Amino acid sequence: MDDSDIVDLLFARSERAIGLMAEKYGKICQTVSKNIVGSAEDAAECVNDAYLGVWNTVPPERPNPLRTYLLRVVRNLSLKKHRDSTAKKRDSRYDESLAELQNTLADLHGPEEALEAAELSGIVNDFLDGLGRTDRYLFVRRYWYCDSAAHIAAALGISAGTAAVRLMRLREKLRARLLKEGYFV
Repeated sequence: MDDSDIVDLLFARSERAIGLMAEKYGKICQTVSKNIVGSAEDAAECVNDAYLGVWNTVPPERPNPLRTYLLRVVRNLSLKKHRDSTAKKRDSRYDESLAELQNTLADLHGPEEALEAAELSGIVNDFLDGLGRTDRYLFVRRYWYCDSAAHIAAALGISAGTAAVRLMRLREKLRARLLKEGYFV
């Protein structure tokens, strides 16, 4: 079933839409959430909460594409769950991927945080648009989906070492871009 049909069912308040979302996107939602929270049980809870979140926001929202909207809800709920459950310990793929980006992204705290975050988002999106397909896949899978370098490497048919080196070079390239844009002093 097409995403627009599922959205139409959501607008019609048909519970069938939840089942169709679960059938179509359940596996990727579970993977993204588990990569962040670290446990299948917590991930299942976040995914179910995401279905409810989409149910409660559509309508009035009309997400296009539905997959991106749903994954954003899953990711945000998973990040909240992760923060709540691991306030002092670091133990997930999410923490690992954030540690890699620690020296790449500027720390945005202060009164202009929202504006700077929007500008930063535009720069990162532009950076991603300028990458080749494989590099973009590597970067997004690692830092959005929080997949391990080994898992990404297997999907691309390259060694984990090669994936790690390419990710390091991508972080360096992003850092250089951010330096140029004035995000580091």
